[in-house]
Amino acid sequence: MFFIDVQGTLIDDKSKQPICGAVAFIDHLNASNIPYMVITNSTKYASSEFLAYLNSIGLNIPKEHYLDPLMVLERYVDSADKIAAYGAQSFLDVLVSMKYTLDYTQPDAVLIAIKEDFSHDEYAQMIEFILSGARLIGMHETSLYVKNDKRYPGVGAILKMLEFATSCPYTVVGKPSKAFFDEALMRIAQQQQGAAFEDISIISDDMSGDLLGAQALGMRGIFVLSGKYRSEAEILPQLSHHQQPHAVYANMQEVLESL
Repeated sequence: MFFIDVQGTLIDDKSKQPICGAVAFIDHLNASNIPYMVITNSTKYASSEFLAYLNSIGLNIPKEHYLDPLMVLERYVDSADKIAAYGAQSFLDVLVSMKYTLDYTQPDAVLIAIKEDFSHDEYAQMIEFILSGARLIGMHETSLYVKNDKRYPGVGAILKMLEFATSCPYTVVGKPSKAFFDEALMRIAQQQQGAAFEDISIISDDMSGDLLGAQALGMRGIFVLSGKYRSEAEILPQLSHHQQPHAVYANMQEVLESL
């Protein structure tokens, strides 16, 4: 059984096209009736729209095998809440389409997604809202954000900065929160009754933002070097022995060949 990341794992961060082996891997799982969930932290597009895009580029992922943070956001943000949301304009547009109210005067929650060009004024505004009592919520806890061959601080890094600045804790909607993994487990259990974390291998290009949290729950981590990191040496030496992934592969083609 597998949990599978998307950006940097199934699709290239720059071209947004399938990475070598990604289409064949998904086709193999489907043909062999191997239980799996594609679990992405994507928030720039409505869930149905992003899944349709993945299908359009040859990744034949049924909707029952797909999960993203927008699909569980209502558990963290009530429709009556006023939200100060920060991220790409497309993310803000999705929130409005989901009937959330954006408010930058007295919000109930500060909601962080990703973009590459947050300004100091935006950070200052976030801090003021948090110190005034707004809850701090991250759509996910990604370590790095890769765009146009540049690596920016991910949502996880921004959340930790705001936590340090305000002494206020934060909540994470998507990966690597246990609640998100629990939801994915519940859904994969509909494919394989009795599924447990110990039965699952999780494939991702993000050690800190995906694999460490998953491995702490008992999952088998498979680290691919097709996204955020260019070599093992950039991240693995910084991790303790028990944090090391079970396996490291260049891309999904190598993962497929290992089965």
